[in-house]
Formats: sequence, structure tokens, C-alpha cells
Amino acid sequence: MADNESYNETVIREFREARAAGKESDRPLILVHHRGRKSGTERVNPLAYLDLGGSWAIFASKAGAQVNPDWYLNLVANPRTTVEVGADTVEVTVRTAEGAERERIWEEQKKIAPRFAEYETKAAPRQIPVVILEPVG
Repeated sequence: MADNESYNETVIREFREARAAGKESDRPLILVHHRGRKSGTERVNPLAYLDLGGSWAIFASKAGAQVNPDWYLNLVANPRTTVEVGADTVEVTVRTAEGAERERIWEEQKKIAPRFAEYETKAAPRQIPVVILEPVG
């Protein structure tokens, strides 16, 4: 776990340094702020995202684990939060996509990033949640 936290901290630092320098990331990365549902501690996770043209989708894959990631459970418990994407910091509301919307977005993500198909196989029978981040206002 400590190695993962260190990796995340490095990714977050590099994202913010590039952002401050006016550079674009070489991969679609969004920083999602969330508050611990039990601890109340604010956390930030760097996540892959899919631009939906005005909103963003993120994926609770946890690299194919059999359980949902803590950040997802925190967002379900506290669905209003902030994200850092590109040069912007945006207040968003969070919801989990369902049905045809989920399938359409999930299939698109697997085409763009085939590792998500591997995560899907590993996670089975758990269905990986597709999370929609919609700007407030």
C-alpha cells in the first residue's frame, strides 16, 4: 500500500507541475478529490478518464480486484466533490452510470485503453462501476 501511495503522490505532483507549466499530460488523467466516508480525511486519486464532452467518466476498476476501490465508496457516500482536469479545477456531482449508458461508455473505454478489458475479466463477476462526473452549475 505504501508503494501505491508513493506512486500516486508522484503522479499527482507531476500532473500539477505540468499543469503549472502549461503543459498537457501525455495521457488522459484527472485528479479526483474525495472525503473518507468514515475518517472524513480528504484524499486525491489520479485516475484515467474518458471525456464525455462537458462531463467525464472514470472507472472503478481497481486493476481488476474483486472489490470496489475506496475512492468509489467515498464518492458514493459524498457525491459532491472537486476534480482537477487539464488547466481547470471543477466542482462536480458524481453518479454511477447504469444500463445502456454504462455499456456505451465502458465499451468506448475498452477500445481506447485495452487494459480495461483485462480488468473486466479479472474482476468478474463484479461489474466495474462507470462513474460520471458532472460539473455543478
